[in-house]
Amino acid sequence: MFVLVDPIAAVPTFLAMTGGADRARRRHMAVRASLTCFGVLTLFALAGPAIFRLFGITMPAFKIAGGIILGLIGLDMLQARRSSTKETPGELREGAEKEDVGIVPLGVPMLAGPGAISSVMVLMAQNPDWQHRSSILAAIGLTALIAMIVLAAADWVSSHLHRTGIAIFARMMGLLLTAIAVQFVMNGLHDFGLLR
Repeated sequence: MFVLVDPIAAVPTFLAMTGGADRARRRHMAVRASLTCFGVLTLFALAGPAIFRLFGITMPAFKIAGGIILGLIGLDMLQARRSSTKETPGELREGAEKEDVGIVPLGVPMLAGPGAISSVMVLMAQNPDWQHRSSILAAIGLTALIAMIVLAAADWVSSHLHRTGIAIFARMMGLLLTAIAVQFVMNGLHDFGLLR
């Protein structure tokens, strides 16, 4: 979950969007963004199986689609840039003009983007056991909490990691995310019977 949400890579954008805000206002926006991320990911995690049934989507097809989305995000992260699947330049400009960016675009799509949403849906639908599902919900909650702490301390994170440190971290997360993406696609192909 942490790799998918990637709050550390969001720090420069968060600082740019909240440049005119004081520290208390930034903390408020960090809390709103994290709560939005938690709410959206939890909603899609719980509703995922019903969405699959409603639209007649098979799990293998969604695994492959999710893997492709994750792969695109991971490749962008390997180049130390924010993926356009997470947010577009237009959303960033609009966010910089808003007084409160906590919900849109910080919460969605920067933290809870398409990659994170598709992943929680796949992970929840893989196993109906509530022990498995509760661990996914706990991971969502823990990731949202870490995102809140990271964004609330964005000045400190930026001053200690600098752009180079954030870029290195993004590349490491991108490598992990790309590996997860390949595994999703392979699992989907295996479920279709195309791989052994």
